[in-house]
Amino acid sequence: MAVYGALRSGTTLLRLMLDGHPALSCPGETDFLFDHVVFDGARPGYDAEALENDRIYRDHRDLYPDRPLADLTPDALIDRIAGADQTAVLMLHRHLDRLLEVYPDMRIIHLVRDPRDVARSSIGMGWAGTVYYGVDHWIDTETGWQALCGTLKPEQVIQISYEDLINAPEATLRKLCDFIGIEFVPGMLQYDETSTYSSPDPSLVAQWKRKMTAREVGLVEHKVGGLLAQAGYAPSGYPARAPGRLGRLALRLNNRRLVLSRRIERYGLRDALLVFAASRLGVPSLAQGAQRRIDGKTVRYLK
Repeated sequence: MAVYGALRSGTTLLRLMLDGHPALSCPGETDFLFDHVVFDGARPGYDAEALENDRIYRDHRDLYPDRPLADLTPDALIDRIAGADQTAVLMLHRHLDRLLEVYPDMRIIHLVRDPRDVARSSIGMGWAGTVYYGVDHWIDTETGWQALCGTLKPEQVIQISYEDLINAPEATLRKLCDFIGIEFVPGMLQYDETSTYSSPDPSLVAQWKRKMTAREVGLVEHKVGGLLAQAGYAPSGYPARAPGRLGRLALRLNNRRLVLSRRIERYGLRDALLVFAASRLGVPSLAQGAQRRIDGKTVRYLK
């Protein structure tokens, strides 16, 4: 089974809730399973070098500490992720197409959040400097969903929203449990006792209405286009205008400036500039050491 949703859409919160059920095993983010998968033989394998450099995979390296990376397959890793007598729940933010190519009958929980709130949250993570760019990964995830959701059988998929998970957590989890075929247990809502996450807070819903300007909302709504309604969200009523050529240039330059400034603040001038330069040159291996140091510091901001 897999949860599929954009980053900053509540996937970690849902993972903690599902992991509170004794029948489920939800060890963390598992994008690495399909980010580096290679289809060049009778069975899918991995780009060993890319996998080894993946921060999330390195956190799971003990799954097969003595097995060569070149011999690993998605089946082998998922078997180790699942506990005894438990169903593994994968947490994915992208590459739904690759997942379904390997597991066409996999059941999918599609988790969606208002893109205007996702855009704001992305800035807090340092992934973007403006909401105009902060919504990009939501667009990528939801575009992937819209391209493939029509190929799924009705009994194979369920969609829930972050807003429902926050405003009506027990009812939403009961609906998920019915879909999975298990009984709801109260422990699914006790994650705040074993993690840094607090109980569901309704004030986290629709923050964009209080914290974004009309222009920012309009820019985001223009950029997401029809995906807003397809995801189940209503437009604000503000003008959804496209920026002009000079406006796009200003947005791009301001975004780069703010992202680099935040990275320097968090990770130090040397490492931030090394990674930035390597990325611009298209040679990420030039900053491999700096990237690993940054990866080590990143976890403190992941809540």
